[in-house]
Amino acid sequence: MDKLKKKFAEKALPLASEFKAFVKENADLVVGEVKLAQVFGGMRGVKSLVTETSELDANEGIRFRGYSIPELKKRLPKLEGDTEPLPEGIFYLMLTGEIPTYEEVMSLSKNLSERSDVPEYVFKVLDTFPTDTHPMTQFSVAILSMQPESIFEQRYAEGISKKDYWDPMYEDSLNLIAKLPHIAAYIYRRSFHNGEHIAPNKDLDWAGNFAHMLGVSDSDEFKSLMRLYLTIHADHEGGNASAHSTHLTGSTLSDAYYSFSSGINALAGPLHGLANQEVIKWILEMREEIGTSKPNKEQIEAYIRSTLDAGKVIPGYGHAVLRVPDPRFTAQMNFAKMYFPEDELVNVVWDIFEVAPKVLGEKPKIKSPWPNVDAHSGATLMHYGMTEYRFYTVLFGVSRALGVLASLCWDRALGLSIERPKSVSTNWLKQFAAQSKEVVG
Repeated sequence: MDKLKKKFAEKALPLASEFKAFVKENADLVVGEVKLAQVFGGMRGVKSLVTETSELDANEGIRFRGYSIPELKKRLPKLEGDTEPLPEGIFYLMLTGEIPTYEEVMSLSKNLSERSDVPEYVFKVLDTFPTDTHPMTQFSVAILSMQPESIFEQRYAEGISKKDYWDPMYEDSLNLIAKLPHIAAYIYRRSFHNGEHIAPNKDLDWAGNFAHMLGVSDSDEFKSLMRLYLTIHADHEGGNASAHSTHLTGSTLSDAYYSFSSGINALAGPLHGLANQEVIKWILEMREEIGTSKPNKEQIEAYIRSTLDAGKVIPGYGHAVLRVPDPRFTAQMNFAKMYFPEDELVNVVWDIFEVAPKVLGEKPKIKSPWPNVDAHSGATLMHYGMTEYRFYTVLFGVSRALGVLASLCWDRALGLSIERPKSVSTNWLKQFAAQSKEVVG
């Protein structure tokens, strides 16, 4: 048993027993209330999930096991000379609740490298698609195609005990995380670089090897950016669409491959992970329509207002929970200020940041006028030559695997039940509302 797996078992299995006793003792305790607007509004804010890995605070942003992004940038292990943490460390933290040492992170990185060989048939499956197939479609299918590799399915068929479900889920999760960079890079190279693939370098860390296989830039800076990107996009508590879809599918005892493919399908929506693609499209269209690559703030404000007047949203602005600028946006902005503060496109992003919140704040229906993570990522990637924005959500997906698969391990360890909320009809709600008014009257 590898060291991280042993550490996870020591943390999770005692908590599973405690969890069962806790639920039994407090089964009738009312956690919250559900308003009719929440029933129609996508269950927003309804407390109905257990997620150990991270928590989203409206005023502080994402906290991984209680640590903010600025705190993690200081405390998580880094390679010598680099400014950004190794994303293997965020996975270790989400799985165990502990900040890992450098040695523990490098041990995990080596473990992932040893698991990273992708079955040849996966590449053959991908090669059956037209090269203009959306990269997220290819990514989801590639993940699902590896399902025959599932250790959980094999062990389940053999008759594994429920208390041991976490073990093969851990193995499947690490195997999947290990292979995702090679699969994603293969999709990128076949879709945008004539199938000129770059062999992995197993001497590099997980994110560094991914950057190497993408072939966008040979610079250490780009490898550093990938480490930052894959760290800050890793999780966003359990209620976001990709995390929830992964959990929901996993709650049926589907394995990591079925479950994560579900999560990727949710991430592909324009209201979720595809937003990073929409942001850069909107900025490029704005520059083209205005007729300059360096619009001034007055021109930006006018374009924002015309976009809103047309009944459209400003991509990358607003968030279901956050009521402050997204710390993930700030982390990318600080990276850009450190390495390429004169970049023309990035400066447009910063000018939008100065203008958009003021304009959006004038709209009573807009609860959050602040930028989210997607508002910056595309411009940062373009600086290094990754101009193919249809691929951006795949990068998001590689990172999100860390959080949702760590959560699946916890779901299995805690023995969480299949998710099955009760639904009602609109007629039922009308009758309920009428009866409630009669009681109040």
